[in-house]
Amino acid sequence: MAKTALITGVTGQDGSYLSEFLLAKGYEVHGIIRRSSVDYRERIAHLEGTPHFHLHYADMSDSMSLVKLVGKVMPDEIYNLAAQSHVQVSFDAPEFTADVDAVGVLRILEAVRTNHLEKTCKIYQASTSELYGKVEEVPQSETTPFHPYSPYAVAKLYGFWIIKEYREAYNMFCCSGILFNHESERRGETFVTRKITLAAARIAQGKQNCLYLGNLDSLRDWGYAKDYVECMWLILQHNTPEDFVIATGVQHSVREFATLAFHHAGIELRWEGEEINEKGIVASINTALAQAEGLKVGDTVVAVSPDFYRPTDVVNLLGDPSKAKRELGWNPQTTSFEQLVELMVAHDMKKVAADDAAAEIRKVNLAEYLEKGVDK
Repeated sequence: MAKTALITGVTGQDGSYLSEFLLAKGYEVHGIIRRSSVDYRERIAHLEGTPHFHLHYADMSDSMSLVKLVGKVMPDEIYNLAAQSHVQVSFDAPEFTADVDAVGVLRILEAVRTNHLEKTCKIYQASTSELYGKVEEVPQSETTPFHPYSPYAVAKLYGFWIIKEYREAYNMFCCSGILFNHESERRGETFVTRKITLAAARIAQGKQNCLYLGNLDSLRDWGYAKDYVECMWLILQHNTPEDFVIATGVQHSVREFATLAFHHAGIELRWEGEEINEKGIVASINTALAQAEGLKVGDTVVAVSPDFYRPTDVVNLLGDPSKAKRELGWNPQTTSFEQLVELMVAHDMKKVAADDAAAEIRKVNLAEYLEKGVDK
């Protein structure tokens, strides 16, 4: 019989890729969505209507809705990907972050126990490299001490430890994947990588003048989300419930990411100045498109803004995926950093062009409407 999986956060980047992955494996996939006046389902719209993909309304802050849904679906596996996952937002909304990212994990565990599924249902918890925060060793592995450095990281640390506690107290098969930064063309537009690739595409097409960033020296271990969901699945297929670091083991700075993104948009950068005064300046232009839009050598297209500095900032994340490679047979380098950035920029170059074309059509339609007049 086909396995049944329940995914929280199904409308997100990871949820959409995981849904595709599990459906290809023959799973019956159920996803949780929240009721809202604005429905964001663009990442999973292509899956709706397929025979083995189902959506249900529930909420990570509503324990009764989770208990009822788990009892209805009776899943073999639960992937808890739902979270308020933006670090900067967690400083502005710490209580909401704690309710969803910390207590939400407890609600999932208790929903499984309430329905007496603790011996049959495996649970994956999406943990985060932000647990290491003010890092105490480089690279970070499963044994590296945690030092969370944001409300988001503190909330996620509760989720990590409550998973471990239920595993030991109730003999449940529940595990955490400590995910380092993983990006894709489906990444939210407020996250720094997507912000960079969209800005590079817009600047190359004359739709934006300058990209403003925070700490350019921040170091991250960036992987491809589509590769990482495979490791999530492998963790639940392992013989024993254990926690794993999910990372590439390769590190790059925000500055490197921006340089490569602009390169794939046809713009070579040179960097001048230091810290808050550092700027990315056009060194050469390798596309007729950018030249046609008025961009020229010497223009400043990247600048640093203090608005994007965090009250406390994690600056040196580098994961050690040795355990996942050794015990799960997972390859963290299926998609390289260079390929990841190229994929994202290619997607956003097309998106910006398509958005521009759609805007022109709307202008024409509005002009025709106004010309006809409301009463005619």
